[in-house]
Amino acid sequence: MELKTVCFKGNEDKLFKMAGKIREDIFLLEQGFSVEYDDIDKEAYHVIVFDGEKPIATSRFYGADNPVHIGRVAVIKEYRNKGIGVYLMKQTETFAKEKGALSVTLGAQIRASTFYRKCGYKEYGEEYMDEFCPHINMLKTL
Repeated sequence: MELKTVCFKGNEDKLFKMAGKIREDIFLLEQGFSVEYDDIDKEAYHVIVFDGEKPIATSRFYGADNPVHIGRVAVIKEYRNKGIGVYLMKQTETFAKEKGALSVTLGAQIRASTFYRKCGYKEYGEEYMDEFCPHINMLKTL
């Protein structure tokens, strides 16, 4: 693998279309969510991991105050269980820290919370539903 990572702001770029394709394939087609895009995409920083020229993973982060929120974390199926998710999270946290983040939060699907714990996140608050899927808030100090 030849990994490179790009961080950009907003949703008007061809890079956003690449990130969007990953998000649509995973969250809409694979997992069955009905809503993928929101107004936050315009203001958020987006991260894409490439293997060579192929976009393989994406995330976004936003928020002017701490903690900064990370979301839309997605790795395409053929790259899962190869360390790409951990790499994506580290890269996203690094970019967020460069923008002033001291801590980060995210809303984890319960089925993915073990992964985020391994990345150093701690659960807080009550479980909640996002569409049909149970989630829990998680926090990490950078």
